[in-house]
Amino acid sequence: MNSRDTANVLWFNELHREDVNLVGGKSSSLGEMTSSMDVPVPYGFATTASAYRYFMQETGLNDKVNGLLKGMKDYEDSDELRTTCKQIRDLIVGATMPADLAADIKKAYADLSKKMGQDDPFVAIRSSATAEDLPDASFAGQQESYLNIKGEDDVVNRVQACYSSLFTDRATYYRHKQQFPYEKVALSAAVQMMVFSKASGIMFSVDVSNGDDSKITIDGIRGLGEYIVLGKVTPNHFVIDKKTKKIVEKNVVKQTIQLMRVADGGTVEKAVPEELQDKQVLTDEQVIELAGYAQQIEDHYGCYMDMEYALDTNTNRLWIVQARPETVWSQSKKDHDTDTGDDNVVAQADAKVVVRGLPASPGLASGVVHVIDDPKDIDQFKKGEVLVTLMTSPDWVPAMKKAAAIITNNGGMTCHAAIVSREMQIPCIVGTESKQLAATDALHNGDVVTVDAKNGVVYQGKVESLLKKPEAANQAGQVVAAETFAPTGTGVMMNLGDPDLADKYSSLPADGIGLMREEFIWTSYIHEHPLYLIEQGHPEKVVDMLADGVSKVARAMAPRPVVLRLSDFKSSEYRNLKGGDKYEPQEPADLLGWRGASRYYDPKYINAFKLELEAVKKVRNEFGLKNLNVMIPFVRKVEEAQKVTEIMKNQGLVRNADFKVYMMAEIPSNIILADKFNEFIDGYSIGSNDLTMLLLGCDRNNDTVSGLFDERNLAVKRAIRHLIKTAHKDGKTVSICGQAPSEFPDFTNFLIQSGIDYVSVNPDMVKETKRNVAHFEQRIMLDKATGHGLIDPVDYEW
Repeated sequence: MNSRDTANVLWFNELHREDVNLVGGKSSSLGEMTSSMDVPVPYGFATTASAYRYFMQETGLNDKVNGLLKGMKDYEDSDELRTTCKQIRDLIVGATMPADLAADIKKAYADLSKKMGQDDPFVAIRSSATAEDLPDASFAGQQESYLNIKGEDDVVNRVQACYSSLFTDRATYYRHKQQFPYEKVALSAAVQMMVFSKASGIMFSVDVSNGDDSKITIDGIRGLGEYIVLGKVTPNHFVIDKKTKKIVEKNVVKQTIQLMRVADGGTVEKAVPEELQDKQVLTDEQVIELAGYAQQIEDHYGCYMDMEYALDTNTNRLWIVQARPETVWSQSKKDHDTDTGDDNVVAQADAKVVVRGLPASPGLASGVVHVIDDPKDIDQFKKGEVLVTLMTSPDWVPAMKKAAAIITNNGGMTCHAAIVSREMQIPCIVGTESKQLAATDALHNGDVVTVDAKNGVVYQGKVESLLKKPEAANQAGQVVAAETFAPTGTGVMMNLGDPDLADKYSSLPADGIGLMREEFIWTSYIHEHPLYLIEQGHPEKVVDMLADGVSKVARAMAPRPVVLRLSDFKSSEYRNLKGGDKYEPQEPADLLGWRGASRYYDPKYINAFKLELEAVKKVRNEFGLKNLNVMIPFVRKVEEAQKVTEIMKNQGLVRNADFKVYMMAEIPSNIILADKFNEFIDGYSIGSNDLTMLLLGCDRNNDTVSGLFDERNLAVKRAIRHLIKTAHKDGKTVSICGQAPSEFPDFTNFLIQSGIDYVSVNPDMVKETKRNVAHFEQRIMLDKATGHGLIDPVDYEW
């Protein structure tokens, strides 16, 4: 009989957590819970790292893989990386597995059948990677899982497919960046009884949002758990107190879709029955039962744990299908426990400045630095870390939402990181390179820093005196005055992208949403290219998920108007969505390329645009939210406005008293030809960032010329004054949704003097802008009444 070190297969009850080098982290953890604990784990076996190495050696694949990897010229070239990795995976999947290894796997599957008393049981097969000389390098999340597999041949094939998953683009790129030779990595496949999940989810033995280890958190969705990981479904969220074993917080969110097993193998997405969509996916009793298992597992492992569970459809029994040490707060606790009084805490007088930049979004925060050079790695980012990177784009939003603070090398006050972080009220410093030292050079993974984004300074360590919040004003005996805001003739609107923030900001004294960015919904919820989804036969995903996100905002703000800007991704940003490579051109200057209106009528894209229009109709007609209006971005020519509004009309979206179609004014042609554009729209929203860039010929994302970029330049002001006058002649409104009113109160004064109808600002500036607008309007009335006001000597006519 083979020793454990050379066996091809080991059963869960033969495995312990110290066997990571034999079967990887996932399999050894399942073994530990099966062999040494009393928690319910679906039974099974694991193929070993030794079996994987035997497979690669006997098939001669090692030399072929080495040859292909050595032939790689540039790992940063995504096309070359994709082609090479596909060749490697095809070689692995196409190889013939050594007969003795295949026989061992088939025998183990047959034995599992006997032990479970089922013929050809359904199993789940999960990859579990390990690394020679570095057994805890589990490369979590980089390999595949296969659910609902049945029959010995299929099991062998899926184990082989697991082997090939070591060479996904992301895993291969990651090993290269870490300078980790692939020969050192091996793969185990955990083969365990399939739980036919009617619900599943993730739980932590610590509250990962704040590190409170007196709590257990449990997230749950209907169906299989894959949709939690993909972010396709927002889970029910439960917080349980460890001492009292009581649920102290509960957030039950509507769930409309679920991933279900198909009876003869495989999985399919299905709608959740309407009567269950708003119901808890777990009963309170089941939540408490799970919390008990979480406590047991934490006690056994002696550290905070991250666990997965499933609720069986047939037996209504809960199963633990995975457990691994939680990383962020465990490390934080370890760091804290290994020193006296936390060496990272520093007095303000001793605080050392490590880097400076532009204060893009005010606020103070402290946390552990996580440097990310490439968006491929953003899934490694953990909640509460400080994101340090070169620059962000829309596909970074999922990581940005989790960040305690954001620091970038590049970018100015109007870059993506600046705009998004202000909206999400996350402290952010940009353009550190312009202050002589790049953040990615000055800061390293694991550093603890304090970010003072109000002043654009990053300190080494945790400066507690800076972070202390002022005492609440409403202490005993104190009366707190209610905030009041004078009514204004100029509307003060709000910019918003993330639908999840709508409820939080709905109480602000804004007159509506002047700019809702649709791109947030794509990057945070949909993740897939619309043409790819059409090709896959799932266009309804676009309609349903867009409508769901947009309706959150429209509902929260009702009856105040909401203006949804239709999609305005650039081709490089569309390419980052799943399946996007096939449909997107390589554009050297995509800021000036195939974006906005030019996509909507293009035969290559029109069907995707129609899905956006269907989502708008669903929100307005099915949900009855008639406060939703739309805005067309980047319209270069009058003919484009005509074509796009014609498509909208044909899709049943006709301009009328209750439905307005606005246009972004961000291109010089929009100003010069405003009298012609007026025919096809109800009003304009000035995008002062792009308008300034195109009027001054100055790339707003380029630090080298950032000093020349200024929305207050006379050319910009004359263009705006001309647009307002021309629009008003035909009864069209003008708003502004660019950065300028949030940045410069004097610019807001100029806009009001020019007769603008609305200004739209970030949530953190709504109250201040409301007061500023009231002040400026009163000044205008006072000056008119007395005739003694200041005379502006500048001539704004052209």
